[in-house]
Amino acid sequence: MYKDINNYIKSCILCAQFNPRRQKNPGTLRPIKPPDGVWQLVSMDFHGPITPTTQRGNKYIISLTDVLSKFVVTKAVRDNTAQTAVRFLKEDIISKFGTPRCILTDNGTHFTSTLIDELIKQIGATHLYSTPYHPQTNGQVERYNSTMDAKIAALSNLRKTDWDDQLPFVTFNYNASIHSSTKQVPFEMMYGRSPVLPFDYQDTNVNISYDSEHAKKLSQFLSKLNEQARINIIKNQERYKQRYDMNRSDPTYNIGDLVLVKTINIRYKFDVRYEGPFRIIQTITPKTFIVQHVKKPTLYRQVTTDVLLPIFKRIY
Repeated sequence: MYKDINNYIKSCILCAQFNPRRQKNPGTLRPIKPPDGVWQLVSMDFHGPITPTTQRGNKYIISLTDVLSKFVVTKAVRDNTAQTAVRFLKEDIISKFGTPRCILTDNGTHFTSTLIDELIKQIGATHLYSTPYHPQTNGQVERYNSTMDAKIAALSNLRKTDWDDQLPFVTFNYNASIHSSTKQVPFEMMYGRSPVLPFDYQDTNVNISYDSEHAKKLSQFLSKLNEQARINIIKNQERYKQRYDMNRSDPTYNIGDLVLVKTINIRYKFDVRYEGPFRIIQTITPKTFIVQHVKKPTLYRQVTTDVLLPIFKRIY
């Protein structure tokens, strides 16, 4: 009788849709393997809207971070449209730093438009997406955003309407500081030299010398920095994964399984916490799936295991 009651409760779809989950979200962490070199993989995102709007009308920040070096490029912009993203890539990234090999973004409409697709095809890069339910995949930019906000707020005027004036200085400070993950300075990994800071040129003596082995030494220096950064990133990922995976279940799903999908934005207390039912129709990775709504066959979603809730089959 106990088993029957337990199965009846577990198989109640309506109950599962509204009940809050008491345990940690399921699914162990799968960190992104750091690339072999700088500009092999970059992540891009919009941050905002930021209030108040600046005197120039800017209310968003678009950021691009190199996954290996952690070097960041930022720009204050008025909107978060695809046109703005394309202009940023052309004018502030490709024309100044060259073409990145892979660009990681979320699934926002500003990054999934035909404008972005056409540009990425033209430059020969690869476009990778993080799922809307799993922002940790694109966590590079998000971690910078949280660091940046506090510093910009501290430097801005009382009305906070000049934060776009402070953005370049905060970004340079970030790039010129030792990163906690790589234990390296992003600027050095990007340019192969130390950043020149204000007042560094107080010594008026200028020494101009020629080194015929400069290119070879620079290549060796950058290779050493890149390798050490990769080692430090992997060590940091292992420590974080150990903490993240602690007391966390690691369920497996198969094609055909029925599941509920966690609602992204719950506005009211009585809103449905899990939508569905959905059926798993494709496996992208062991942790990422394409699901199809059972009652709305035209509705598809790309999801990860941490937002899925299995539907138990009722025995009778």
